[in-house]
Amino acid sequence: MAPNQSATGRTDYFGFETSTTDNGVLTVTFNRPETMNASTAPMKRDLVELLTQAQMDDDVRVLVFTGQGRAFWAGDDLKGYEHTQTAATAPIFGGHHNASGTYNGLRTISQAVNTAVRHLDKLTIAAINGFAIQTGFSFALACDFRIAARSARMGSATLRFGLLPDEGGQWLLTQHMGVAKAMDFMMRKRIVDADAACELGLVHEVVEDDQLPAAAAALASELAEGPQVAMRMLKRSIHLAAQLTWDQSLDEIASKTAITDHLPDAAEGVSSFVEKRQPQYNAWLR
Repeated sequence: MAPNQSATGRTDYFGFETSTTDNGVLTVTFNRPETMNASTAPMKRDLVELLTQAQMDDDVRVLVFTGQGRAFWAGDDLKGYEHTQTAATAPIFGGHHNASGTYNGLRTISQAVNTAVRHLDKLTIAAINGFAIQTGFSFALACDFRIAARSARMGSATLRFGLLPDEGGQWLLTQHMGVAKAMDFMMRKRIVDADAACELGLVHEVVEDDQLPAAAAALASELAEGPQVAMRMLKRSIHLAAQLTWDQSLDEIASKTAITDHLPDAAEGVSSFVEKRQPQYNAWLR
């Protein structure tokens, strides 16, 4: 496909562009480097639309997110609140002018982005090429995998502006780090480099800057060739496991296994093992 075209057919997204490979990897590149890819309402609304389309599109198996320039996604564009219209949506009137507007705006737009990426069945990779701050940092934490360029910097740091991590950053950090480390990280407004982020468990891997695209592509291809139905069910099960009791988690995984054990991918997995060959999953997608 053309560099700025996704499986959705749109080429007019605000704040990012897309490309899709033949093996079902959809790459989303934030493309406002002059603002360090800071987000606005149109970008968030378009991201939710893209994620909705990707969820329903069998041609999309894995999503990779990255940025142009020095940033992955450096928080919200504090000068861009007035821009509320995209090429595909009508403008939204009102906003953060009062308490009710702030509450509604967060629940309807800002928080909807991280909710959409966490609810996505398809696996997601944040290829963090530079600064991932505040909203961008939380978005990366909401993805399933995070690979960081060595020069990347990331953190919440909303208290530097007297603001809160209102897109769910406090929950995501606590999930990744635990209460004590999350308290220190947010209250002391920490912005850490890639190696420190890896030590804290915030990213899975750190690579040299020029190796980031290849590392993200290799991981995406690996995930795209795996048994998609089982992987998507496992993703959901892992998220639920953090909130369920032992007995509830056993019942939950058993109900999913009752489906996956009887799919063609399971038969192919067993056959390929016995025949000592690489499995060829996802016949239903081919």
